[in-house]
Amino acid sequence: MDVLDYQCGVAVEFWKEIDALARENDVRVAIEMHPHNLVFSPVTLKRLVDETGATNVGAEMDPSHLMWQGMDVVACIKWLGPLVFHAAAKDATLCPGADICGVLDTSFTRVPADAPGKVPTGYGFWCNAWPENPAWKFVAVGVGHDVPYWTEFLRALAEIDPDMALNIEHEDAAYSQTEGLALAAKNLQSAATAL
Repeated sequence: MDVLDYQCGVAVEFWKEIDALARENDVRVAIEMHPHNLVFSPVTLKRLVDETGATNVGAEMDPSHLMWQGMDVVACIKWLGPLVFHAAAKDATLCPGADICGVLDTSFTRVPADAPGKVPTGYGFWCNAWPENPAWKFVAVGVGHDVPYWTEFLRALAEIDPDMALNIEHEDAAYSQTEGLALAAKNLQSAATAL
């Protein structure tokens, strides 16, 4: 508890400044809740917002990160309510590796800068390599969760903001860039039609 309180205390001072800067510039900052970070769940996001008194800091709702932790994403959206500023459509599924690695698996390995075929994630940075037997993986929208699931996801977002942008985030290595995007768009269109 002391370590978590210390980490949050450091983060609060930083995020107070970010919130003030965002407010001064009339923008909102959406934090992507990601395991292994200080803010990894609705509860940890709300704690940060409450302790900073933030008005311009909220959530980027990437459901895949909550899925692999076993959370009920629709319940998370409803619980956060107006703190959801933005959303991504990204699916995830648990794999047999979760049996021994757990859902917070950290057995990824680094990809050397000189590795052939490395995937850039920014200037001078490359993706980590997936474990041989992962606990979870990202899949195309509709592969991990069916259309009725995505319908409820869209419904929950629309209750907060009917005009909220939803960006497809495709990271399923089993599909090409265009195949994965097309599958996600098809499944989301079916989900939207069912609303």
